[in-house]
Amino acid sequence: MSDTRETAKRIGAEEIERQKQFCAKIRKMNEGRPGGPPLAYTQTYGCQQNVADSQRLMGMLREMGCGFTQDARAADIIVINTCAIRENAEKKVFGVVGQLVHAKEKNPDLTICLCGCMAQQEVVANKIKQSYRHVDLVFGPQALWKFPELLYGVYTEKKRIFSIADEHGSIAEGLPVVRESGVKAWVSIMYGCNNFCSYCIVPYVRGRERSREASDILAEVRGLVEEGYREITLLGQNVNSYGKDLDTPMDFADLLREIDKIPGDYLIRFMTSHPKDAGQKLFETMAACSHVAKQLHLPVQSGCSRVLKAMNRGYTREQYLEKVRMAREAMPEIVLTSDIIIGFPGETEEEAMETVSLIEEVRYDALFTFIYSPRPGTPAAKMPDPASRAEKQVWFDKLLDAQNRISGELHRAYVGRTVRVLVDGESGDEAWPLSSRTHGGRLVHLKGGRELIGRYVEARVTDSNTWALFGEAL
Repeated sequence: MSDTRETAKRIGAEEIERQKQFCAKIRKMNEGRPGGPPLAYTQTYGCQQNVADSQRLMGMLREMGCGFTQDARAADIIVINTCAIRENAEKKVFGVVGQLVHAKEKNPDLTICLCGCMAQQEVVANKIKQSYRHVDLVFGPQALWKFPELLYGVYTEKKRIFSIADEHGSIAEGLPVVRESGVKAWVSIMYGCNNFCSYCIVPYVRGRERSREASDILAEVRGLVEEGYREITLLGQNVNSYGKDLDTPMDFADLLREIDKIPGDYLIRFMTSHPKDAGQKLFETMAACSHVAKQLHLPVQSGCSRVLKAMNRGYTREQYLEKVRMAREAMPEIVLTSDIIIGFPGETEEEAMETVSLIEEVRYDALFTFIYSPRPGTPAAKMPDPASRAEKQVWFDKLLDAQNRISGELHRAYVGRTVRVLVDGESGDEAWPLSSRTHGGRLVHLKGGRELIGRYVEARVTDSNTWALFGEAL
């Protein structure tokens, strides 16, 4: 693997234009096709970065002349964008891909593509090559920008193509995007990761950290605001590392201040923020910027300093708690969320309970919780792990019981209050038909009409449970 000083490969305008030419060639192949334009179906697993990547894949598919369908059975091309973070996600993908053999038998012209982090792993690519021969194209995150060229090769060479070379990470500007919502948008500000947490596969499949130029990010955000987007989430594996590789000095807090200067009625969120790099400057910037949500997702992973060291997280329990104190001092109203892993190799029950005591102390609004899942190729996968899955489940249940109680208490405190929310869609619940979010990112199911979607409204909270608030638009 390349070291952390790797310089990002910036894809030139001429290369992007070349990919557009491949789009045009495929579009021409699709013109006059019996039955109309080919239909594309995309399925995305994993993080918001994968969602943003899929939106670019859809943009390229649209340039190729494809329409879109939400029914895989009606598709002429299927793109599955995968996640390698947890074993369950991989099992789901293999299950879905296995079932597609029947679709291929019914429609031999169906093109099946597998991409994303899971596809970048050599062991996975070899498994697809040997056991899932109905898959036509496999490519990793580094090759996403040349999807049109790869797909053109599948069509014209009539053979399977695999593009999973350990390439330098790249920055490709100017790729088309299809955003499913006109209300919320994702904006990647950087790619890759340099942290090498001992349990995580991401640096091995997404490459080293590389930041987009601030001018490109600002232009994209400005365009989204002008188009009427109300909520924009900045994405990176560790947004706090933004700018370290740029020639022009700028860190993440500086970027937030520049974005905040863009006029309009919109909100900026971001994820994910690594605790070791979060500090006073970031918290004071968040407090000072009117467009930046007072919400912080600060993954702690464990409340035990020994386990944190084994995870290679770069901070202790005490240092993490000091970050939380600073954030709350700067923004008393801040909504805090986090990630927790229970059952890391070598973790004892006593150490797992240190994590439970930490969440009791911090009192997060919500948690994303996981039982440790070994990832082949990571240091943690080779560590002794004497605790049984049943023992870990007991610890995990204690964690959930504590967090559910805390979330319930915090949510009940909203009842009777009036809050400003962005109505972002429909909930599918007849009693509470609208879905919305507070400034701090709390989910609010609302009574009201569809005409409110895409608007900021005042809502009176009338009820709550562990996971959400309920109310009515005023």
